[in-house]
Order: sequence, then C-alpha cells, then structure tokens
Amino acid sequence: MLLLASASPARRRLLEQAAIPHRVQVSGVDEEAIRHPDPAQLVQLLAQAKAGAVLQGGIAPGISAVLGCDSVLAFEGEVFGKPADPQEAIARWQRMRGAWGELHTGHALLNPAGGERLATVTTRVLFADLSDAEIEAYVATGEPLQCAGGFALEGRGGCLVERLDGCFSNVIGLSLPLLRQWMRAG
Repeated sequence: MLLLASASPARRRLLEQAAIPHRVQVSGVDEEAIRHPDPAQLVQLLAQAKAGAVLQGGIAPGISAVLGCDSVLAFEGEVFGKPADPQEAIARWQRMRGAWGELHTGHALLNPAGGERLATVTTRVLFADLSDAEIEAYVATGEPLQCAGGFALEGRGGCLVERLDGCFSNVIGLSLPLLRQWMRAG
C-alpha cells in the first residue's frame, strides 16, 4: 500500500485510475519555507520534504512506501506555482499564450525501512495562442487558481494546450511511468 503525501485530488485520481492501492496523508509542510533558484531542484526538495514529514510523523502498518510530489511551471526563467488571484492568472496566460513552458514535478519515494528514490520529471508544454476573451473566460471558471502554472491538463485547461513533449501524467502531477518503474524495481 502506497501512502501519498499530497493534498492534490489530481494525483489521487491518477493513482485511482492506474489501480494503484494507496492512502492519502497530507504532509503539512510549509512550502514557502523551501527555496531554490533551479525549479527542477526546488520541486525535488519539496517532494522530499513532504514525503519525509509524513514518514517521520508515523505511518500505519501495511504501508510499503511514502510518495511525495510537487509541481511548478517554469516559464521564461520564472517559476509559476498557483496564481494568487484572477488578475495574476490572466497576466500569466497573456504571457504564456503561443509559447512553451516546462512543467517540473519532483518525486520522492521513501521506504519506511530506509532507502529513497528521488527524481524530477520535466515535460515541455506548448500553450495555445488564446485571445484575451478566451483567457478571461478560462480564468473565470476558477480552475487556474487551483493548479501549478495556472492550468489543469485533465480539466478545462486541456483544450488550451497545443502540444506536450514528455510525460502526460507528469503535467497532471505525478509521472505514472516513473512510479511504475520504481514499483517494479521493488
């Protein structure tokens, strides 16, 4: 049984859809306290901190591993987490339209008996060249305010992404191919 150290409903849904038995325990890690100039390194540190906090807090018998994940979008050298408000989401989308960004997801799989696996998976994302009206309509749904980078590939934002270069599920919040490889390796 896998213990997911994340409050993300999208990550939970990915595990459910892949039929991976799991439970959820939110880490409570203060994400704002962890900083790093490299976005790929930042998400790795956040994922490791989340999994580590849950593991140190004590886990139920039958848990084989704790999985922590965190995602950010890097765009033109800037890290985009969740937008603070609709105005920030609109401004970001006006910058991103018609351009490529990189979605980084850090993964940390910690074994209660010791041992850890760490990786950051990066997927390039090409955003549609949207009009201001299309951007405002999308932001008005509220969806962009709940997601790293201001879009949900598995939601309404899916039709606003023109192309992906890399792992699809990584953009949703967890690389299922990476998790499968780790689980197969034991």
